[in-house]
This record gives sequence, C-alpha cells and structure tokens, in this order.
Amino acid sequence: MGAMSQDYRRAAHLPLSWTDIHRDCLVLADRLRPAGPFVGIVAIARGGLVPAAILANVLDIRLIETVCVSSYAGRRQGEVEVLRRLDGDGAGWLVVEDLVDSGATLQAVRAMLPHAHTAVLYAKPEGRAMVDTFAAEIDQDVWLVFPWENE
Repeated sequence: MGAMSQDYRRAAHLPLSWTDIHRDCLVLADRLRPAGPFVGIVAIARGGLVPAAILANVLDIRLIETVCVSSYAGRRQGEVEVLRRLDGDGAGWLVVEDLVDSGATLQAVRAMLPHAHTAVLYAKPEGRAMVDTFAAEIDQDVWLVFPWENE
C-alpha cells in the first residue's frame, strides 16, 4: 500500500482518531472509483456504519442498506450470527466494513451477497482473501480502537 501518515503495522494497540478514519475513507474511495459505479452501499452493522456514511457522501451514493452480523463480545471473537439479512445476490452493491480480522464476518456476508464488491478500511492477513478493496493492511496482532468504541 502507499505511504500512510501513520505506520499501522507496528503498534499492538492502536487508537484511531476521527481524522484517521476520514483520511482512510478517502483513500478507500479513491481505490473504489475504478470498480464502480455502485447501485448502493451495504453497511455491515455496526463497524461499517461510519465508513459507509463517509463513502456514500464521497462517492455520491444515496442508497444505503444494512446487514447486521454479530461475532465479537468485547475483544473475544465468537461464532458469527447474522441478525439481519438482505435478499438478492449483491450484484452492483458495495459492502463496507471497518476491519477484516479473521474473515468470518465477511465470509457470512459474502455467502449472503456473493456478487457484491467488498471493501474495508483495514485488512489483517487472516481475512484479507475476503476483501476486494482496502485502505491499509494491519498486522494480525494489532488491536484497533475505533473512535466510536467505548474502552
């Protein structure tokens, strides 16, 4: 990936600011433009909601849907549970998430929407194969703290 203002690969515990998120959404938008235009965005709730809102504005996409998937309880990843699904195969849609870690959440969403284009802000090696486009690679052992999370 290109040079970033912050080296995401070195810290074990990395707090991200709203400025970091916005900057990385702009990087992601630039990488997504050649793959579009998209019919709409599917935000994976909850982590994908903020990036999806920023991307919708930057890419001028007005149709936004959500899928709800649960896999974390605090810092522990458990079984993936789909709480809200969408119909269709995802053709023409952009699926947005904040982070791909193990890939389990995106694997469940890809099974639901196999023809959608998947994008995340941050991709870890174990889940990288589940993503079509990302803004930055992160080492597997880095724990990202997003500004919308309560620590």
